[in-house]
Amino acid sequence: MQVGLIGAGNMARALARGWGDPVLCADPVAGRAHSLAAEVGGQALDSNPEVAQRADVVVLCHKPAQLEDVAGEIGGTAKAVVSILGGRTLADLEAAYPDTPVARLMPNTAVEVNKGVITYARGARVDDDLHASLQDLLGRLGHVIEVDEHLIDVATGLNGVAPAYLALFVEAWVDAGVKHGLPPALASELAVESAAGAIALLAAHQGDTLGVRRAVTSPGGVTAAGLAALERRELRAALLDAMDAVMTKLGR
Repeated sequence: MQVGLIGAGNMARALARGWGDPVLCADPVAGRAHSLAAEVGGQALDSNPEVAQRADVVVLCHKPAQLEDVAGEIGGTAKAVVSILGGRTLADLEAAYPDTPVARLMPNTAVEVNKGVITYARGARVDDDLHASLQDLLGRLGHVIEVDEHLIDVATGLNGVAPAYLALFVEAWVDAGVKHGLPPALASELAVESAAGAIALLAAHQGDTLGVRRAVTSPGGVTAAGLAALERRELRAALLDAMDAVMTKLGR
């Protein structure tokens, strides 16, 4: 399946790196599409219609406000359209592309290393064959979760932001280690590898956060002291506030 990318920004680049196949791409920013094609293979094209004509599926990676303008260029030409445009619903997509199968998804940037989480909702014109092909294509990037479309924005508050939130947490964790004498490189290695191991452990225990915490937390021990400090600093409240902020930004 030949993928065409309209827009060659950070998420488009993460998707292309995850697939590892030559892509067709176009972007109004001079040099960005050429840089992406040079990195992953494929071709930077001069226009959006050229991408639509040659691709089996077009992935919309442009700005959400450009939906109708881009549809005016490629509508009727694109064989199938997949959108990662935040806040633009399936109804928006189907109105912009009335004769084209459309699907909506929200990946996170971990697709770059094939560990992404992708929420996916298909439009009414996506038949079973195309659905299976898209599932296979997206499955190469990580974990695909098909959801009711009205949940995609809420899911974005978890999967879409996860790399940034975890990066911030690890950054602060490293700083704490450095404050108490660890060399920065060692603190970073310890924090990153420990975070990766903890995530793998949670997955192995089917997301049993309480069980994993209890297994490492001895009564009155060092982990208990650290957890109590995080609770005093209202880590949970901060994450709830962050979710509220995301929903407000998405107009929910």
